[in-house]
Amino acid sequence: MSIRIVRLGSPRSEGEGLRIGTVRRPPRGVRKEEYAARDIYDVWFPNLSPSEELLKEGQGVSDEQDWKRFQRKFLAEMKLPTASRELDLLAALSHQTNFALGCYCEDESRCHRSILRRLLAARGAVFSGDDEACP
Repeated sequence: MSIRIVRLGSPRSEGEGLRIGTVRRPPRGVRKEEYAARDIYDVWFPNLSPSEELLKEGQGVSDEQDWKRFQRKFLAEMKLPTASRELDLLAALSHQTNFALGCYCEDESRCHRSILRRLLAARGAVFSGDDEACP
């Protein structure tokens, strides 16, 4: 049982399980009924995405200093009680079932999903052995 961290819209891996979209907005121009068939996500879970304000700021990240600022702010959002409990839940579920978390960003190293990976790892989450960026 494990978590995979994925780019939404990428082909699913065998045994990936439920794909959870941790994005603020659903994809544009795609009917809701087509999300799963297009490997976008099965369940939309914006609770673990940056706030609308932080998302706008994150889209303008151009250097390491901007990225560090974004990380600090996103980590602060994830320390709020609701987000913290949701991360605890996902870490615990990783010991019981396979699922994937994802975002649209091409570069995981400059995406909030890299931060989610670290937060989940710190909570003892199990990651897929074939997940390229396993902690």
